[in-house]
Amino acid sequence: MTTYRIGVLNGDGIGPEIVSATTRILESASKKHGLSLDFIQLPMGWEGIEEHNDPIPQVTKDKLRECHGWILGPHDSVAYPEEHKQKRNPSGELRHYFDLYANVRPAKTMPGSKSVVGEADLVIYRENTEGFYTDRNMHVGIGEWMITPDVAVSTGVFTRKAVERIAHAAFQAAMTRRKKVTIVHKANVLKLGTGLFLNVCREVAEEYPEVMVDDYHIDAMTAHLVRRASDFDIIVTENMFGDILSDLAGELVGSLGLAPSINSNDTQAMAQAAHGSAPDIAGKNIANPIGMMLSTVMFFEWLYAQHQDDKLKQVASTMEEAIFKTVESGIKTGDLGGSASTVAFTDSIIESMNGNEKIGIS
Repeated sequence: MTTYRIGVLNGDGIGPEIVSATTRILESASKKHGLSLDFIQLPMGWEGIEEHNDPIPQVTKDKLRECHGWILGPHDSVAYPEEHKQKRNPSGELRHYFDLYANVRPAKTMPGSKSVVGEADLVIYRENTEGFYTDRNMHVGIGEWMITPDVAVSTGVFTRKAVERIAHAAFQAAMTRRKKVTIVHKANVLKLGTGLFLNVCREVAEEYPEVMVDDYHIDAMTAHLVRRASDFDIIVTENMFGDILSDLAGELVGSLGLAPSINSNDTQAMAQAAHGSAPDIAGKNIANPIGMMLSTVMFFEWLYAQHQDDKLKQVASTMEEAIFKTVESGIKTGDLGGSASTVAFTDSIIESMNGNEKIGIS
């Protein structure tokens, strides 16, 4: 029986609380289906700074190379000592270091949550290594310069290789869903950079003749999401546009606190909730762990696609079903209109997985 090595990076703020909640339900689901997991705790964020004077120390990166993937808690990099603010933040460093080129961010209406746009089910495929995020598009340096104290220059980088691989990932996903891909760009103004993105995506589309393709400028796309989010299936776009659109989409379908994501290359994946570290509520046992939990569901679905181990798929399905049933039954954290603590909400999910759900308790 394969034992899957899972890195666990608690992070900052509410990170330890929501990561602990996530590993608890993951352990319970894995035990239920006989899946063998080896959790490897690794320092990141303030823990890394205190132990190694580095928010993402080399020892962590070395150990992650030995893992099938990892769960990444949020980081509070804006509060780090000044010497560390000049570096990539932990998330950006891991995406760059491991070439996690695909950031996959679904936005799906959850029963029991308040969607602004009604029923919607879309997935944003965000190119994760270049574009307008200058901390990721350089081999050395951070891609920004101060020419004078009053002049700053930031670079955006677009390469055929990077666009092709995110486009293939998006079109392959579309083939398993509603067979529709929307390309988001700004080629009317950024004619060379996002023009290349649009053109290469169109070229890749020719290899998937069953998939319907359209495209929108980034500014128009924000309006279309608000007005008719349910019309979209797979959206593919560059780094910064994808970051903005996924936050918007997550809030539209219920809450950014519900929004999951994974970051992957061809051999490893990182589960990471779309929201931040919320230091103002850290340690109060009121944080909503759903985004982290659903990110881990995505991670295990990704592992199943890689390894074709049915137990991985069963664990992911069991976790997702229990999370949805718990919210639908009225058991929610305060941000969703309920009164359950982080721990109590997690307990309810575990009880649901074991067939002992408490219905109608908020």
